[in-house]
Amino acid sequence: MSGSQVWLITGASSGFGTELAKAALKAGHKVIATSRNPVKAAESHPEIESLGGRWLELDVTSSDTKQKVYKAIREFGRIDVIINNAGYSILGSVEDMRVIKAALPYMRSQRSGTIVNITSIAGLTGYPSSGMYAASKFALEGLSESLSQELDSFNIRLLLVEPGAFRTKFLGASLSPAAGLTKDYEGTVLEDAIKAFHAANGKQPGDPVKAADRMIEVISGTGMGAGKMHLLRLPLGPDCMKHARDKIESLSKNLDEMEAIALSTDLLQP
Repeated sequence: MSGSQVWLITGASSGFGTELAKAALKAGHKVIATSRNPVKAAESHPEIESLGGRWLELDVTSSDTKQKVYKAIREFGRIDVIINNAGYSILGSVEDMRVIKAALPYMRSQRSGTIVNITSIAGLTGYPSSGMYAASKFALEGLSESLSQELDSFNIRLLLVEPGAFRTKFLGASLSPAAGLTKDYEGTVLEDAIKAFHAANGKQPGDPVKAADRMIEVISGTGMGAGKMHLLRLPLGPDCMKHARDKIESLSKNLDEMEAIALSTDLLQP
């Protein structure tokens, strides 16, 4: 993939969104960086505009998302890459798919494009205290698997990015139930997991700048991403790789032990 492209990145005011916007701009692409508060985002990250990016006020949960995306695409004349990055920890994170709905007609008409859905290692394996977050990411993984097949006929690529623990503000922005922890769970694996997540904030081993660079390379087929553009998933971080392989091993063992039962359920042949 070569030449300057138009990238639309949701949740560009922090974390991976910011780093992806900067990396894409440095790679020579045009970037529509979205934020619920673009004035504040521009003040916090002046380098986005200095590198040539443009801020767009966008709340992906709002009903006017389509109209705003339509307008931005018409202004730039095309759309090549969508990165669905906006999300919250614990109580949210599945992007409202209005952004994809708005941009897909343009991608289909030009018979090209890339959609990047940022999920998480929690999209492959669930952890105590993260049930709602994992459920949303599992859902986004399944949606993306189906969407990738539906769009293949139009030469539109879908990439799932699955980060492990990276040093962003993600954990610090996590939400907890207003009622607090149910007393019965005190002293259990659930409370231990919550404490571990809080303790890990600001100490995550992953470098979001390096992660953004790797994403850009895999999206563009350059650097370490050369020859990888046919793959659906991009795991990021040694912790992600370990947990993913542990999940595969556990699933494989489960399948082996249940195989006889699974194969015993067909209708008997006459």
